[in-house]
Amino acid sequence: MRTPVEPALTPPGGQPWRARRADPNHRLGLRLTVAAVAAFLVLVPFGLLAVLIAGDWGPLHRMDQSVTNAVHSGMVGEPGPVLAMKIWCYVFDPNTLRLAALVLVIWLIRRRARRMALWVTTTMVAGGLLGPLFKLLIGRHRPALLDPVARAAGYSFPSGHALNVALAAGVFLLVLLPLLRRRQRALLWVAAVVAVVVTGFCRIALGVHWTSDVVGGWVLGLAVVAATAATFATWRHPARVEMFPPG
Repeated sequence: MRTPVEPALTPPGGQPWRARRADPNHRLGLRLTVAAVAAFLVLVPFGLLAVLIAGDWGPLHRMDQSVTNAVHSGMVGEPGPVLAMKIWCYVFDPNTLRLAALVLVIWLIRRRARRMALWVTTTMVAGGLLGPLFKLLIGRHRPALLDPVARAAGYSFPSGHALNVALAAGVFLLVLLPLLRRRQRALLWVAAVVAVVVTGFCRIALGVHWTSDVVGGWVLGLAVVAATAATFATWRHPARVEMFPPG
C-alpha cells in the first residue's frame, strides 16, 4: 500500500516552506532570508555589548578607560588637531547626515524610485529613534577627564555620531553602488569607510565617548540597515525589477 503524501509539507501552490526561503526568485526567498539572518547576527553582539555595559563589566570598562587615556592624552595641548576633529564632527553631525539623507530621498523621488526613498527614510528615522532610546535605557555616563578638550551633553551609549554615520554610509552605499562603474564604486567604499572610522576615532580622541560607545553605534547602525533592507525586500517582485525605471 502506498503511503499518502502529507499535504502540509508541500502547499498546493508550490514549494515547501524551506525551499521557498532559499528560492532567489520567491518574494520571501533567499535575499530576504540572508538579510534577516544578517540583521539577527549583527544584533547579537550589540545586545551582548549593551548587557555588559549595563552590568558595568570590569574588563570592558578597563579597556575603555585605557584606550581613552591613551588616545585623549595626545590631544591635550594640541589645539590644531582638536579644532580639526571638532570641525569633522560638525560636518558629520547626525543632523547634517539626516539632511544629506533628505537630499538623497528627494533625488530618489524625482527619479521615481519612491520605494527606495521610503526605505532610506525608514532607515534613518528608525536609527534616529533607537539611538536616544538605548541611551536612556542604558544610562551610561560619558568619560570624566581631568583635562577635557571637548564636551557633549547626554548619555554616552551608543554614540549618536557613530550610529548615524553608519546609517548614512549604509543607505548611500546600497542606493548608489548599483549605479556606478567599478572605479567609482571603489571610491565610494573608501569614502564610506573613512567617514565611519574617522568619525568614531574623533569621538574617542575628543574624550566625549568610550570606545565601546562608538563600536555599539557602528553595530546598531549596521543592524538597522540590515533589518530595514530585509523588511523592504519583501516588496521585491519575483522577476528582476529595475531600481530606477526609465524616463
